[in-house]
Amino acid sequence: VQLVESGGGLVQPGGSLTLSCAASGFTYNRYSMAWFRQAPGKEREGVAGVDSGGSTSYADSVKGRFTISRDNAESTLYLQMNSLKPEDTAMYYCAAEYGSVSMSRYRWDYWDYWGQGTQVTVSS
Repeated sequence: VQLVESGGGLVQPGGSLTLSCAASGFTYNRYSMAWFRQAPGKEREGVAGVDSGGSTSYADSVKGRFTISRDNAESTLYLQMNSLKPEDTAMYYCAAEYGSVSMSRYRWDYWDYWGQGTQVTVSS
């Protein structure tokens, strides 16, 4: 299993970024996928998830601003982030877990497969 994130960077408050996670080595459409993030000194937290059936879930802090999507044909996960705030600054990780798993119900330590992360910094 390999998950490779990309798309992070430095953006001003109010700006947008799109993260991507390229997956390989497993049957992508049988896995639930999610984005987590971790800021310095804080615990890793769930941001958004999409299960193997396509149902999505979001952390309250990002609802209405972030959109998660998956392309099963390309084995790629996306996170469209709009109206970014300084508190969104963190390392963002892509995660995968077999079956129908909701990001909002299962903590980060339940998920088996992880990417290396991509840094998002929101600052003026």
